[in-house]
Amino acid sequence: MKYVSTRGSAPVLGFSDVVLAGLATDGGLYVPETWPSMPAVSSGSYAELAANIFSPFIEGDIDNATMLRLAQDAYATFRHPDVVPIVDLEPGHSIMELFHGPTLAFKDVALQLLGRLFDHILTARNEKVTIVGATSGDTGSAAIDGVKNCKNIDIVILYPAGRVSDVQRRQMTTVDSPNVRTVAIEGTFDDCQDLVKAMFNHAEFREAQNLSAVNSINWARVMAQVVYYFEATRRINGPIDITVPTGNFGNVLSGWIAKNMGAPIRHLVVASNQNDILTRFFESHSMTVTGVHPTLSPSMDIQVSSNFERLLFEMNNRDGAMTAQQLQRFRDRGALAVEQDQFDQWIAPTFRAARASDHDTLATIRSVYESTGMLIDPHTAVGVKAAREFAEDGVPMLTLATAHPAKFPDAVERATGERPQLPAHLADLFDRPERTTQLPNDLATVEAFVANR
Repeated sequence: MKYVSTRGSAPVLGFSDVVLAGLATDGGLYVPETWPSMPAVSSGSYAELAANIFSPFIEGDIDNATMLRLAQDAYATFRHPDVVPIVDLEPGHSIMELFHGPTLAFKDVALQLLGRLFDHILTARNEKVTIVGATSGDTGSAAIDGVKNCKNIDIVILYPAGRVSDVQRRQMTTVDSPNVRTVAIEGTFDDCQDLVKAMFNHAEFREAQNLSAVNSINWARVMAQVVYYFEATRRINGPIDITVPTGNFGNVLSGWIAKNMGAPIRHLVVASNQNDILTRFFESHSMTVTGVHPTLSPSMDIQVSSNFERLLFEMNNRDGAMTAQQLQRFRDRGALAVEQDQFDQWIAPTFRAARASDHDTLATIRSVYESTGMLIDPHTAVGVKAAREFAEDGVPMLTLATAHPAKFPDAVERATGERPQLPAHLADLFDRPERTTQLPNDLATVEAFVANR
């Protein structure tokens, strides 16, 4: 399997090189040259399912036995034997709990694996990399946990100062490992993401620091998330609808890939908070940037959804030059529109979209608690609200629960009067000393910090 850039002019690479590169040298995102089909898998562990799904994507780079071992090691860190258990919420509507990994968020499903992939590839090549990542809250802690013991990796994570929850911040800043650095950027998540992309597009700096990425710009992140969509469809008789709380579009894109590979998924419901650029796109065919509003679901406080580029590339019949031009106009003007025939072919058959205000979010947390006794986090609540809007009799609905409620205890307590407790391995989180650096939203300053880490 070879990989091409969504912008058409970067070198074609194999899987291992794509993992290490993260972002393509032309600023694009890597995607497989072809989408494989996946036969139904009805038995085996979650790790075995993962290895089967990964097989065509890693062909020629990593043998299947090694991939199975890496997957088994990654998912042994999860606290639930099913890795991503499904629980009933209401008739015809279930929740898949993606938060049983070490840092209590769905990002662990991919990043526990990605850390092991990095270590495997770098050890074989006797190389070292510097990972630079941006986080709206969960990616940073999951990435740090995934690589904190890797001798071949230094990691620097940028997060927006004051715009992540206390638990999210402390899960990053309390890690006492010599290869870990965290930086609070005076700005939004989009500013952090722009800084990371600018560092990758600064060729001299990128080469000197041997940069690599763990954000969902890295293909392996998206690939790993495809697995739980197949897991859902082998445990719930399909076709099914799946609702995904979405900010950067990586998670729901993985659902689109699973559907494209043959998973019996009917509709994917994109659930946004007040920062609803994706919902507005699905309603109007036009993506227009507005300001980022702080909400109770901060991991979704995003206006530039990086992974939409991969779907746009497909909508453009894999014309990288056209995709690059559209994205440059989007960057210049803050707006992007697609043609009606593109929308009718690629969007309308699969995607639905809804939004939830903070009021809706609190009301949904409260209603779920009152009817089931279950506590859900604000991002999952955004998803449940959207799922309820689009649920149809006779079609199973599944909402992805993307974070443990204890990551957002203030919002959950405000809605229910109950304060969710952290699992035992994080019980002393607020007693651990923090280590972080605050920097302005300035590329030269951040590059100097990375270079002098």
